[in-house]
This record gives sequence, structure tokens and C-alpha cells, in this order.
Amino acid sequence: MLTCPNFSPCKIIVLGDAMLDRYWHGDTSRISPEAPVPVVRIEKNEERVGGAANVAVNVQALGASTTLIAAVGKDDAGERLSAMLQEKKVECKFVYSPSASTTLKLRVLGRHQQLIRLDFEDKQRWSAATMIEKLEPIISDAHVIILSDYAKGVISEPQAIIGYARAKGIKVLVDPKNPDLSVYRGATMLTPNLGEFEAAVGHCENEAEIERKGLALVKELDLEGLLVTRGSQGMTLIARDEKPVHIPAQAREVFDITGAGDTVIAVLGACLGVGTSLLQAAKLANTAAAISVGRLGTATITYQELQDALTNEMIGAGAQGICSLQALLPELARRTERGEKIVMTNGCFDILHAGHVTYLQQARAKGDCLVVAVNDDDSVKRLKGSSRPINPLAERMQVLAALACVDYVVSFAEDTPQALIAQILPHILVKGGDYTVEQIAGAKEVIQHGGKVEILSFVDGCSTTNMLNQLLKSMKQDEKSLEVVE
Repeated sequence: MLTCPNFSPCKIIVLGDAMLDRYWHGDTSRISPEAPVPVVRIEKNEERVGGAANVAVNVQALGASTTLIAAVGKDDAGERLSAMLQEKKVECKFVYSPSASTTLKLRVLGRHQQLIRLDFEDKQRWSAATMIEKLEPIISDAHVIILSDYAKGVISEPQAIIGYARAKGIKVLVDPKNPDLSVYRGATMLTPNLGEFEAAVGHCENEAEIERKGLALVKELDLEGLLVTRGSQGMTLIARDEKPVHIPAQAREVFDITGAGDTVIAVLGACLGVGTSLLQAAKLANTAAAISVGRLGTATITYQELQDALTNEMIGAGAQGICSLQALLPELARRTERGEKIVMTNGCFDILHAGHVTYLQQARAKGDCLVVAVNDDDSVKRLKGSSRPINPLAERMQVLAALACVDYVVSFAEDTPQALIAQILPHILVKGGDYTVEQIAGAKEVIQHGGKVEILSFVDGCSTTNMLNQLLKSMKQDEKSLEVVE
């Protein structure tokens, strides 16, 4: 099973063109009498980070440490961008322009459809020396540098920046915009989309031609690899001295491709920063891109969402009830609006037995919908010891989801589900065992929100530990029996 590595030891520098994305949402039901255009009555607006800033936020959401080097203006958009990045715990090393404004993209949406995009930008070429000056104090701690080039001027001299970083032994990944890819010579990897790739090497009639021209480009530019993103056709990984690999796109409804390239290079960079193979990194990036295009606007993919998606891939697209927190929350909101009571419980559920089933049936009887939160493999190890779990997360979730009394299964990586419960806020939180309410993770948050906490008794004699001890005892008896026979 493809799994997410631990990204926490990784330190990544993102250098490039940062921007602020604004979205104006509204309803449109008539055409303007002044011109043949829809009239949009704005009902709400929101702001998101874009460009290199979106790359940095995506890296941070995976659990790595991130520093962003970018140029902004001394204006409202620059201040908003800085504040939003600070909230996401991204360290910023900004170069402030005395004359140019911060790049701002304003999108107007009517009924969730983008009607127009307005760009406010003042392109300004920045020297490599200026960017290297920002890099110098922090580069020694970095594992990877990501150059997010949106052709706004921050990466006007990429060759000098790449050369400086590679001389320090730092991997450099580039999301390119310059049609002349030779300016990125010596980078570790480039992640062009198919249009950018063909602008450099010419039109490709088929995958064989993509492979041939890609291998030639890797050799010519002294790259370790090239990841060509091809939209609905997936991705093609072309690595030096390796056979090219075509990674199919995952079947999902495409809602918005905005920022998908940012997600790809963020995951790719974090993976290479912790030493995963190029192929594993590309496959993880492909999964993250599939999540990204299913959302409106620039999206931030968290570590847990990526791991949940990988779990679902292994189980199969038809798995019912297994979902990420991102997908679960709106489902529960809809059920609550219909007047349903949400019940929640949690556990490791390593080897499912009759006691578990009885307990879960009793929990489900308390309301209209049962959510089961499951410890991931690492947290089970911390709680139960290095020999556990017996069954990996994907299999534990699959077995739970197959029970008629269970509606949704979601995983969590922490030692306790307190943070998860605080976001779901069920009407009833159920726990089995000899606990007091005060000892139960998430109880305080549920009660403060008007919910209840109920404690159920476990079925006597039923426990995973007892089952394992009995199994070991039986195995030892069998071994003794064999010794007597011999």
C-alpha cells in the first residue's frame, strides 16, 4: 500500500511569485440591460493565498517546515497575504517593492461558476542576487528548494538561483512558466504541464513521443527527472536512466483545476525532502492533484486527507462510508439539518470481535448515524506497542465500514481523537470502559456544544489483548505437542 511518509523532519524553501486570490460569490438570474452579460448580486467574498504562497501552504499542511521567499507590494493585498500565511505558520522572507503592487486575482462566480477573472499586477524583474541574499541565511537547513515561477518577475534569473542551490547540495524543483526550459538547466526536477512541455519540445502525437522527447530533455538539461502533468491523461514520470512511467489520472469529478500544479510540486518536494523514490513521490502527487481538482479555487491538501485518499484507493472506489474529515463534515451537516442525531465513538479496532460489534450496535441505537474514528497505524503503535497493529489501517476501516450499524469511518493520527471530535461535535459521544466523563477525550467540547457523553460497558471476556494472549498460549501448546511427537 502506498502511504504518506512522515514529513515533519523536512524543511522546504519555496521561492517564487506569490499572489492573493479573491473570490466574489453571488447569484445570477438575469442579463444586464446595458450589455449582454450576466448580473451578479454579490452575497459573500473570500480570500486565499495563490501562486508560490499556495505551494508553501500546501507544504506546511503536509507537516513539513516551510519558508516562503517572495516579492510583495506595500499595500492591502500584501498585508492580507502576510497575515494569512502567518495563520498557516508559514515563515515569510518578503522582498518589498516600493513601486509595484502585490499580484491580485479577483474571480467573480455566479452559482459556483466562474464568470470572469480580473488580474491586478505590476510585473517587476528581480535580480538573482536579491533572492540569493534572502536564501543565504536559511539555505543550510533546507532539504529542498521549490521555485514556483508564475512569470511575474521573482524568478527572472533562474539559472543563477539553481546554480547557487545545487552548489550547496540542495535539491531544486521547478514549476516552470518560461517556454524556454533551458533556463532551468541543472534543476533536480521540472513539473511542466503538457502545454508547457510541448512549447519547449514540439507537439507530441502519442505517449511514445512524450517519452522520447522527455528523455532527451532530461539529458540535455542535466535533470534527475521530469514530471509532465497531463490533465485527464494523468502524469508521465521521466527519470534519468529509468523507464518512463505513465500514471493514470484518478477518476474524480473535476470542479476546478486552479492551483493543482501548486499541489503537485508541494507534495513532490516534501516527498523528495524525506528521501522517497521519484516514483512514489509522483504517485502521491497524483493522488493529491485528484483531491485538489475536486474543489473550488486554490486548495490546501492536508496530510490526513492525503492518507485517507490513499486508504480509499487501496480499499477500492466502491467503499462505502470510509471518508476524510473534509468529506465527512458536509455529510453530517446535511443529516443534522434533517433532524438526525449524530453519534460518535472511537478506538483502534485492531482485531474486530463480538464485543466490538455489540458495543457498536449499542452506540448506533443512541441516534440516527454512527461515526467511528479509528487510530492510524502509528498512533496504535504508540498506544499498544511496537507489535501492533495486527491489521493495517485500511483493513481495519474496511471491516468497520462493512458493519450495518456503522455509517461513517474516519481515521486520525493523534494519540487521542480530541481534535477530531472538536470539529465533528456529535450530538452524542459514546465511549466504552471504566471511564469517567472527565477522562474522555473530546467530552468537554461536546458538552459545551450542547451534546451528551454516554459510557457503555464492554462485553466481559472480549478483548483484542485476550484474543492475542489466547492465540499465543495455543501456539505454545501446539509446539509442545509437536516436541512430544518428535
